[in-house]
Amino acid sequence: MVFREGDGSMGRVEGKVALVTGAARGQGRSHALRLAQEGADVVVLDACTEIDSVPYPLPTEVELKETEALVAATGRRVLARTADVRSQEQLDAVVDEALAEFGHIDIVAANAGIVGFRPTWELSDTEWQDMLDVNLTGAFHTVKAVVPAMIEAGRGGSIVITSSIQAMLGSANIAHYNASKSGVMGLMRTLAAELGPHGIRVNTVNPSAVETPMLLNEATFRIFGPDLENPGPDDLWERSKNRNPMGVGWLSAAHLSNAVLFLASDEAQYITGVALPVDMGVRL
Repeated sequence: MVFREGDGSMGRVEGKVALVTGAARGQGRSHALRLAQEGADVVVLDACTEIDSVPYPLPTEVELKETEALVAATGRRVLARTADVRSQEQLDAVVDEALAEFGHIDIVAANAGIVGFRPTWELSDTEWQDMLDVNLTGAFHTVKAVVPAMIEAGRGGSIVITSSIQAMLGSANIAHYNASKSGVMGLMRTLAAELGPHGIRVNTVNPSAVETPMLLNEATFRIFGPDLENPGPDDLWERSKNRNPMGVGWLSAAHLSNAVLFLASDEAQYITGVALPVDMGVRL
């Protein structure tokens, strides 16, 4: 990824402050970097802890520090903190610190999320609840922590919540994930109605498969290749690409970050209440 140097040119979110959850790696890291490249100072946070019901390793504090260093290398200011979106108290504390440091928050990328795979009737209560707690309640906690200060500042702003193309479709083995990401879309629409009078726009991005550790792990390989002895990335690519008319196995995180940047920028000043598919046509 190419970083913007301090060449004096104005970026698309110059002078703004962005808060990104789930930023230690994957889409969150990519969003933070893209927003910084276009002029935003960035608050990055991640829980950096394992969840027993999640079938792949979750981000670490080392990865969060790597994100912090990459954002700092763009020349923008960055505040990195460990915080779990399941905790309102932890999010409130980060937002308070960010406001003390930067004075305002203009952009929110509520991106933190997990995934898992199992037939609906085999899901444990823990698997169900963990998914909703991170993906849906985590988004609620994020906006609840940030919105009062955004309204008080009177600067307007943009909130972009990561949903999924699965919220527009129906696929087997992800009922808890689909329920959480569909709930995110309902939350987004209500927030768009509530915050429009304050000049704060609220949208979701709805990606299909994205090249991150959330996708490229043993659990995903197995669900897409149950008939294979040792399924891997190449097998996943071949089977995934047949699900869309563009014949692409998955997106890069940067493709989603460009969509987040657009929705965060003034170019999208009258776009609110929208679920934006970035899916290579999977939904067709």
